[in-house]
Amino acid sequence: MSQEQVYSAAGFGAAVPRGTRPAVVVVDFSYGFTDLQYPTASDASAQMARTRQICDLARAKGHPVIFSTIAYHPGEVDKLPWLKKATGMAALIEGTRLVEIDAATGIQPQDAIVVKKGASSFFGSTLAALLAGANVDTLIVTGATTSGCVRATVVDAVQSGFNVLVPADCCADRAQAPHDANLYDMNQKYADVTDAADILAWLKGLA
Repeated sequence: MSQEQVYSAAGFGAAVPRGTRPAVVVVDFSYGFTDLQYPTASDASAQMARTRQICDLARAKGHPVIFSTIAYHPGEVDKLPWLKKATGMAALIEGTRLVEIDAATGIQPQDAIVVKKGASSFFGSTLAALLAGANVDTLIVTGATTSGCVRATVVDAVQSGFNVLVPADCCADRAQAPHDANLYDMNQKYADVTDAADILAWLKGLA
């Protein structure tokens, strides 16, 4: 059997139902991940531009737009196991430019920002409470990196009871192979992987 047949036979890849109360979660489009002067960054300019279109439309229609960033207190750096594995993340210190959301995303003062210490935007943050408070039923997840924090956020989102949509052209990674592999896996198991044009058309059609 082909790979597609194997996954289909196992019952993966069904379409995600779309609700009527979406929110956009923009994962870690902070300068530490978008400005190439920093070694932790990748070129996300095109992905941020498309994300901005989605955020602008969602905001205009009254849907929440929430950003996440990783930021550490200096006293945490030598104590967190993740930073012993992913040592580059230790540069993401509270109050530095690296943890600020990139202005190219079009972030607005009314957009919430959740601060996290690990990969998922849900873990140890107020994200779940914000989404519950807004009665959200469907998440649009964009950001960086596809194979790391985006994937972790998507997995936690579906496990938290949300339908999840991932516009692939709004997600950035440091290398193509992990980007592609994780989009494929998310599409089979956790989310519908689509594109910005589809998300924009869907948002425009909502009441």
